[in-house]
Amino acid sequence: MLEIFEKAAIAAGRAILDVYQAGANVKLKKDASPVTEADERAEEIILAALTANLPDIPVVAEESVAAGKMPDIRGKPFILVDPLDGTKEFINRREDFTVNIAYIAKGIPVAGIVYAPAKGVAYVGSAAGAEKLSVTADFTIADRQAISARQSGPDMVAVASRSHYTPETEAFLKQNSISSSTAIGSSLKFCLIAEGLADVYPRFGRTMEWDTAAGDAVLRAAGGVTLGLDGSPLPYGKVAQTHDADFANPHFIAWGKRDK
Repeated sequence: MLEIFEKAAIAAGRAILDVYQAGANVKLKKDASPVTEADERAEEIILAALTANLPDIPVVAEESVAAGKMPDIRGKPFILVDPLDGTKEFINRREDFTVNIAYIAKGIPVAGIVYAPAKGVAYVGSAAGAEKLSVTADFTIADRQAISARQSGPDMVAVASRSHYTPETEAFLKQNSISSSTAIGSSLKFCLIAEGLADVYPRFGRTMEWDTAAGDAVLRAAGGVTLGLDGSPLPYGKVAQTHDADFANPHFIAWGKRDK
């Protein structure tokens, strides 16, 4: 399955970079969030690959959901797709945008890929562990390196959202005596913790499951964890929520390795 995800993500990333280099036309969705032809092309490529190779697994994809297409995933394993996470970074010509694909079983992200095409790097996670991949300019995988989250020490480093830094985030950092913080877009925040370059990612802004699932899969495979504010692991497949939309996440904290 992970090989299918890798091929689909890299093919989607190639299409995204074509638009990135040519310049994107930006539209607004009903929720006022931006979308480009790169999002749409990438999702088409990923859905075609998943339909061809994994036809029996329902897929929840961001732009399809925005268009009103949502499969019934209750009680079933399913796949979450964000074809272009970090659209604002993409539009603003920054490199920290990603392609995210994750497999969810029993509410847990058990496999996933985060691919940053402009950086030539991808991260994968599964029951076999987590890896960082080097992807060449001709879109082939040149190298695989096992990665692991580090044990948190007294001098923690945080990663935070560049576009969604909130007063709650600042308060969390002060409360935990964290003075070092790196701002980066997209699901790469999870990946920096997974490869041991940071310790914690507090998120007090709105996210959807397709934003977090792939990065969360990589982080969990690397020995980290993503917890809701109640201390329980962030669950997936949240439909029919009375307080929010389907697949909307609560606030959460992603951590590297912690003392039991």
